[in-house]
Amino acid sequence: MKISKNKFLIIINIIASLSCISLAVKYIAMPLYAKEIFGEEYKKLVFQCDNVMRDHLIAKHRVINEKSEISIKQLHSAEIGLLTCHDYDKLRKKLQMMGVSEPELSMIGLESIEEKADDVRTFVDTHEIRY
Repeated sequence: MKISKNKFLIIINIIASLSCISLAVKYIAMPLYAKEIFGEEYKKLVFQCDNVMRDHLIAKHRVINEKSEISIKQLHSAEIGLLTCHDYDKLRKKLQMMGVSEPELSMIGLESIEEKADDVRTFVDTHEIRY
């Protein structure tokens, strides 16, 4: 069966058009969709993970400097809190698979910290020990 030159060109044009649409979906639409759908959750997890890592570091140093039953319990609690970082990491990988770039993820993380800056300052001012 012989295909005419016009039909062949039409088929090639259709394939090229579908390829362009597929690439646009993969590299433009999918990352935008992912940031729109998961952006707020990602911001929340970035902030929470940062806090639990800090709490874990403090608890770990406390055990090193003053080993007591209370400090060990605080360390175990802080270790459980690190599950938040696991959720953060899973979402980060999911966003990367959906085409969100590393710089975009970093920017979302920075936006999270900026948005929470007033809350953090209020928290620190309220709980900070003054000499």
